[in-house]
Order: sequence, then C-alpha cells, then structure tokens
Amino acid sequence: MSSPLPTLFADGVVEANVTHGVARITLGQAGADGKPQPCGVLIVPLVQLPVVANGLLALLKQIDTKMKEAQAAAGPAAAPAAAEPAVPSDGAFRFNA
Repeated sequence: MSSPLPTLFADGVVEANVTHGVARITLGQAGADGKPQPCGVLIVPLVQLPVVANGLLALLKQIDTKMKEAQAAAGPAAAPAAAEPAVPSDGAFRFNA
C-alpha cells in the first residue's frame, strides 16, 4: 500500500525565483504575528511552470463559475446580503475535471 502524499497548507507565496531552469516557490503560512513564515518550497521545472499555472488558473475559473451559479440560484435578494461566498453545506468545493 502506498503512503499518503505530503500535505502542505500555505496562505501565499513568500518568495519565488528561477535558477538553472528550475522555479523555486517558497510558500508561506501566516504566523502568530500575522507575518508570513516559510512553510515549504514548491520546485517545478521551468518548462512545466505554465502547466502548473494554467492548472491553478483553471481551478480559479471553476470556483468563480460555481460561486456565480450559487449566487444566481440564491436569487437577487440574497446576493447583496451575502457577506461570505456560497459553499456547499459541508464547507468543501468539489469539482470534476
């Protein structure tokens, strides 16, 4: 049986650079003081970086579409009053690519 994949939570990017054809993206988490603290490094061959970026962009587009659909289904009266984005009742987004 294979071991589970490593899981990393990140709030954002602390630093990114390219050296010798490899993109190194230092991910960060908000520390107790609210400042980002490095939590891991995503290393991607530069030739694959557009594939990774396009995958993330596709996810953002799916989220945007689903949120607009949820707001439209809630009706025009509910849209202005909604302070937080609409999510499924279990708090998770699920998309099938």
